[in-house]
Amino acid sequence: MRFLALLSFGLIAPFAAPLSAQSVADHPRVREAVTVVETWLDAQRAYENIPGLSAALIYDQELIWAGATGLADPDTGAPATPQTAYSICSISKLFTAIGIMQLRDVGRLRLDDGVADLLPWFDIREAYEGAPPVTVRGVLTHSAGLPRESDFPYWVEPFDFPTREQVVERLGEQEMLYPADRYYQYSNLGLALAGEIVAEVSGTPYGEYVQSNILEPVGMTATWPEIADYPHPERLAAGYSATRRDGTRKRMPPFAVEGIAPAAGFASTVEDLARFASWQFRVLETGGDEVLSANTLREMQRVHWLDPGWGATRGLGFGVYRDYGVTSVGHYGLCPGYYSAIRLQVPSRLAAIVMMNAIAVSPSALAVEAMRLIGPAVEQAIQDGHAARQETLPSDDEPAVLPVEFERFIGSYDENPWGGEAAVVAWDAGLAILWLPTMSPVDGLTPIEHVAGNTFRRIRADGELGETYEFVEDQDGQVVGMRYHSNTYPRLEVEW
Repeated sequence: MRFLALLSFGLIAPFAAPLSAQSVADHPRVREAVTVVETWLDAQRAYENIPGLSAALIYDQELIWAGATGLADPDTGAPATPQTAYSICSISKLFTAIGIMQLRDVGRLRLDDGVADLLPWFDIREAYEGAPPVTVRGVLTHSAGLPRESDFPYWVEPFDFPTREQVVERLGEQEMLYPADRYYQYSNLGLALAGEIVAEVSGTPYGEYVQSNILEPVGMTATWPEIADYPHPERLAAGYSATRRDGTRKRMPPFAVEGIAPAAGFASTVEDLARFASWQFRVLETGGDEVLSANTLREMQRVHWLDPGWGATRGLGFGVYRDYGVTSVGHYGLCPGYYSAIRLQVPSRLAAIVMMNAIAVSPSALAVEAMRLIGPAVEQAIQDGHAARQETLPSDDEPAVLPVEFERFIGSYDENPWGGEAAVVAWDAGLAILWLPTMSPVDGLTPIEHVAGNTFRRIRADGELGETYEFVEDQDGQVVGMRYHSNTYPRLEVEW
């Protein structure tokens, strides 16, 4: 598959001075890893036929990298950028949950309060005799037994979401799905009710409360609680459906989330969610009381609900996940035409954000894999940075970098018809082959060692050398292919 990638990848200035002696993003290992992330994400977007994708990587208070690939709007040709706004849909629930916890911390409510005690109009029919009441805690952990949705068909076109008044009016006609505190059942209705609790208890409309008490103090100026009211509509990406049988995607119409906004209404950018991630690391590290206390944030990010089948672990608003033996917290968002995710590994102070304007491959999986790529490089940068700050790193002991003469081999080589492409990338001061497309780029990296001239050999897991890879030149000395197993694969015209 030949394509010319439309990229706006690039490094972004840090939010604040990094903790190490130098910027983590400036470390050679981190620069290599960032380039691999760029290469991989661009290929995934292209092979999945996603119009546009934006992403960001964060270490503590430093935005290591933010970039984008593809188009925010294919009709106009507008490129995706780190400032492109997307629906973040259910990531909205994190802000609603924070609002609840703020009110809890000042004594305005308790997590074990019944929703009916806080919302006088909460009159859903109880279907189970003797069931416990629906509580705030149950709503935040999706264990309240509520139906998934308010009783309106808003997830099919024309995506006509109910108003707050319609949600309230219809609630009495709905019935509990399960007894409270029995099972995990993800519920947009529940988090919409949580937003109503925020408004009722605070005496402030939900959107105003979140703007004044969460978004503005964190510095999230590009985030808005209702996508239809987004103040910079020219920055909004156009959304596209999942791939249809004929291989095309359908452009989705704009929508207003109305009464479901506390559960799914927000729009944001990867840069703004990066600020949100850094705020969390900052609060947890300093133990301060910036928007939320450190103890409360830790409480939200602990597991409060484990499904009887061990299939779901939920904090208070936050999802709690386990990937490759590493725990992370965050949320994903899936709305008509948009798919996004934020993941934070709290102990390592590492986070990743991925947003796309189509329903396609899981952005949560992409975020996890991006952290797998960048994590070891960040650890190395921190070690070297601390050594430099303590003046124990000799001046001639700088991290190794890729030899300049190897740079001309970097690029993509066509694997058709057997696969997509073999991307030769800088890795660990040498070269490696990244086989694309792949959902496991760390596992898909094949390091190669220079032997002589244009010839390299694969480095096996045991350190021994395997098969030979030879870069082929034309009569002008330009690298035009890569030969291995006696076959030559031509170089692709791909920019990344």
